Amino acid sequence: MAIGKHRLTALKVEKAKQCGYLSDGHGLYLKIRKGGSKTWAYIWTQAGKRTEMSLGSAAGAQQLSLARARDVAAKIRQQIGDGIDPRAERTKEAPKSFLEIGQALLSELKPTWKSQKTVEQWQRSLLVECEGLHAKPINSITDAECRKVVIPVWKRTPETGLRLRKRLERVLSYAEAHGMREGRNPARWEGHFKEAMIGSDKIKRKHFPAMPYVEIPDFIKRLQELGGTSALALEFTILTVARSGETLGALWSEIDFDEALWSIPAERMKNGFPHTVPLTPRTLEILRQMQGFRQSDFVFLGAKPNRPMSNMTMTMLMRRMKVTDYVPHGFRAAFRTWCGNETNTPREVAEAALSHRVGSAVELSYSRGDALEKRRRLMPLWASYCKGEQSGDVVPLYRVSSKEV
Repeated sequence: MAIGKHRLTALKVEKAKQCGYLSDGHGLYLKIRKGGSKTWAYIWTQAGKRTEMSLGSAAGAQQLSLARARDVAAKIRQQIGDGIDPRAERTKEAPKSFLEIGQALLSELKPTWKSQKTVEQWQRSLLVECEGLHAKPINSITDAECRKVVIPVWKRTPETGLRLRKRLERVLSYAEAHGMREGRNPARWEGHFKEAMIGSDKIKRKHFPAMPYVEIPDFIKRLQELGGTSALALEFTILTVARSGETLGALWSEIDFDEALWSIPAERMKNGFPHTVPLTPRTLEILRQMQGFRQSDFVFLGAKPNRPMSNMTMTMLMRRMKVTDYVPHGFRAAFRTWCGNETNTPREVAEAALSHRVGSAVELSYSRGDALEKRRRLMPLWASYCKGEQSGDVVPLYRVSSKEV
């Protein structure tokens, strides 16, 4: 082996995490970005200037292996030795179109998404709103062409325009990572679209309409008077402050009656982390009612055999009850507002009850608990409030000593 050549190994490439460049020798480098993505780059000096050429991704489904990257680097070295500009040679190859790259990215992203709605939104962005870019070579798309696609959408619907720009930037970054284009990303935000979309930072995010928590006790009474599986499922969702999908997908195997716990696996959670919910007497009562006519692995059985209820079940129930100003997901916000207004619950505990991960990456790396024991005390207090057992607008405070936080 030549001195200074082949310094990397496949294991080093896989384990590398620190942002920067790792040299394999003779011009070949592993480039690691802040977000953790890895690409191969060949760097040489041309006319006294440092020149960098992307060779392709070092991770993912279409990754370039270390051995293959070395072969590509050897070819580039030969071209430079022969006085040939390798970048010019690359442009002679038939470039991929924007549509081809967009579809390739979509195929890799789809398995990582849990919601069909996300798939549909991306498809609309790339296949409909970016239609004017479809036939264009990915390596020739300009700033002006990106603005022509994004700005009209942004002026019509600001939130949609902002999402479109991010997705367009992602496609072009994907192309760069696979060695299909070079230079600054024409859909970038800083110093570019940020100046073309003035006022974007003032756009207010739309939130799910939430029932004021003071109205919830009366609403719970109406649900209990109504009865039926849909009403029980919605009441269970409110008391556990779960997302609708988590309730509707609940399996009997996730329920531990002895420990009064509902353990939701990571694959069913929006944030990809497992979540344990303390069960109160009323939620256990609901589960036992459902267990009385168990016919499926699902707790809340739908109309079809061994299938859960439809994801529109709770929304349609609220509509039938003439409660059209709010949606089921809004009960989570009501709970969080109640925690802040009526209790001393620490922020971390309240957010943990909602399965939210709060804090910086460093804080999260040190805070790995789920505050389960503290939530065991919080959730009965919420259930008691929902039952209307507290008089007035103020409920007993939940106190935690400084040692517990």
